[in-house]
Formats: sequence, C-alpha cells, structure tokens
Amino acid sequence: MTKIEALKLYFGHDSFRPAQEGLINAILSGRDVLGVMPTGAGKSVCYQIPAMMMSGVTLVISPLISLMKDQVTQLKQAGIPGAYINSSLNSAQYREVLRRAADGRYKIIYVAPERLETEEFLRFAFETEISLVAVDEAHCVSQWGQDFRPSYLNIASFIEKNRKRPVVGAFTATATAEVKRDMERLLGLRDPLSLTTGFDRPNLYFQVARPKYKAAYFREVISRLGGRCGIVYCATRKTVDAVCGELQKQGISAARYHAGMEDEERRTSQDDFISDRVAVMVATNAFGMGIDKPDVRFVIHYNMTKNLESYYQEAGRAGRDGNPSDCILMFSRDDIRVAEYFIQSAEKSKELTERERRLLHRRDLDRLDKMIGYCETDGCLRAYILRYFGEKRRGRCGNCSNCRKGSRLK
Repeated sequence: MTKIEALKLYFGHDSFRPAQEGLINAILSGRDVLGVMPTGAGKSVCYQIPAMMMSGVTLVISPLISLMKDQVTQLKQAGIPGAYINSSLNSAQYREVLRRAADGRYKIIYVAPERLETEEFLRFAFETEISLVAVDEAHCVSQWGQDFRPSYLNIASFIEKNRKRPVVGAFTATATAEVKRDMERLLGLRDPLSLTTGFDRPNLYFQVARPKYKAAYFREVISRLGGRCGIVYCATRKTVDAVCGELQKQGISAARYHAGMEDEERRTSQDDFISDRVAVMVATNAFGMGIDKPDVRFVIHYNMTKNLESYYQEAGRAGRDGNPSDCILMFSRDDIRVAEYFIQSAEKSKELTERERRLLHRRDLDRLDKMIGYCETDGCLRAYILRYFGEKRRGRCGNCSNCRKGSRLK
C-alpha cells in the first residue's frame, strides 16, 4: 500500500496538505522529524499514515486523557486498530491492552508520558517492535513553553533504552524558535527534518473588543452570532458557570467544562458538544486539546489569556473546515490582574533550580506583556500574531477588527 492509497483508504483524502508528505516521507525513510503545524493542519496524519505502513507498533505520547480517547475513537472509525494506556484504565483493562498489543492487535497505542517510567510498561516496550514514537503536543517538553510538563523530560531516556531505536517524530501547533530548539534537544532528535508550515489561517477573523460592560457586550455578540456553534473561553471556573448560566437563560443550548466538575459531567458536556446536542461550550483552558470539530464558527475569549501561544491555539479551534469564522477577545484591565495572579501562583517543577524558576517567571511575565500588546495595538492583529511566531507580513490583512475598524458581525 502506498501512502496515497493509505490516505484515501483511512481518511478519504486524495492529496496531502502542506508539509504532510515531506514529514511522512522522512519518517518512512527512518529519519526523525519535527513538525510545527497550526491547529487543523493535520498533524496526526503525519504519524498515522506511517504507522499503518511500518511493520511494528507506533507509540503516540500524549498529555491528556480526553485527547487520547478522542483520537482512538477517530482511529476506530477510520478502520485503524488503536488503543490507549492511561490512568483511566483499571489494572485488568491495562493488562488486557498490553496483552493484545503484544499479540499485534494494535498498530497505534496512545500512552501518557508518566507510563514510560513504569516497570510493567517498560517490559512490554522492550519486548515489542516499536517502529515509531510520535510525541504529540511536543512543546510540553520545554520549560519555556506554555504547557511545560516535567514527565516529558523522560521521553528521550525511554527512547534510548529500546533495543532498536525507533524513529521519533515531534509535533505541535505553536512554538517559538527557542521552544523548537528545546524540542529537538530534549527529545534527543537526530538530524530531524524540521518543517514549520505557515501559521496564518486566512479564514479566521480576529477581533479585540474593549467593552465597558463585558456582560452586556457578550449578550449582544451572542445574539448576532445567531445560534452558531462556538466555544467561549473564560479565565476562571466561576466565570464559566456564570456565562453558561446566562446563555441557558437566553434559550441558547450551552454546556460547561472545567476542572472543578466531576469526570462524568465533563465527559457528557464534551460528548454533547461534539455530537451537536449543544451549540456552545463554555470552558476554561482545560477544554479543547485534541478536539477535532470542524464546524466551530466562533471562539470568544471572555478574558485575555496569559500568552499568545495559548490564545492562538484556542482561537484556532474555530474554522477547521476552512470556512469563515470569528475569533473575538474581550479585553479589560482586570484581565491583566487575573493573569498576573495565575502566573504568580503557578506550580513550578521541583526539578528546576531557583535561578531557573526566576527566569521562567520573568519569561511568563514577558509573554503576558506581549499578550497585552496584542490587545492594545492599533496595527493589524494578524500581523502581530505572525510576527510573534517569527513570520513576516507586510501591510494590513483586511480581515481583523483593526484593519476593518470594527466588528465583522455588524
């Protein structure tokens, strides 16, 4: 089976998107890769196609349980045998997955990074032909990234322990030049093919609003959006509950999602949104990673995020089908105070030295300053984002509130 035949069979596409074919060719030739591709660009295809063409098992290291479950469900729908291993499985289920994997029943296994350190999993891994290790959300390995996870630092050691070193692929949606260097170094990539596709999403309309009364402005925006499918991000659980309740009072089908809810309630909310039983999801940043819903027509940030990496990743969940969609950020000076509080109270890794903690804190404040700059600039919003990620853009885009001098929703 050729890669084009696999693409058609499993995903129904006749051609690859930019960068996909180059990354797939490199993996199939045995070369490590580093792919930085915006949300909706098809990162998963870059390792799923090789997984079906290579002889052994592909391990996909992923940070979130909900992301793994969604990805495995999509694999099964595509006819690809897959499974996941994380803390949601009990002991019997875990052993059964390992037994089936050892019998060659799965081509792709999603695994939490913490699992790589356990004796039982290591025994399985060293007795199994692992042809490819794909690191999803690879920016998590960098302490300078927006989602640093210390468990990602053990990935390189796990890879080197294998009897035959597998090909390694690192994938993420947003990364500055410094974070890309960290991914290559800390994951132990060897002479990787590094491809970064353009960060621009021309179908997305960007708007920053500075309303005097957020609640009133939000009601006005929602009424103009006319019941379309969307996500509303809020900085705190309390705001999520209040905004969701307000939408429901207006007769809008809305669900909520944050870490203070029971697991089952979060799963129900997510399933209702994915299945179109509710039109609007109101959530903290705990929601969204790995969600592949193409028809999200708007993403509203009720509060400013701590950094542009998080903002662009979350806003990028709109318009994955390529159709026009709105990304609206409602900014107030109070948002700065809340963001500073979150930065100050964030738990830092115990593995960091005191000097590294101070550097990381200063870096977080610097990223917050860049985020505030986005909210306050009178220049092109799209150009501001692209410059932040190292891309040059001349002139105005004509598709943001500063270029159009107002809302597209009027």
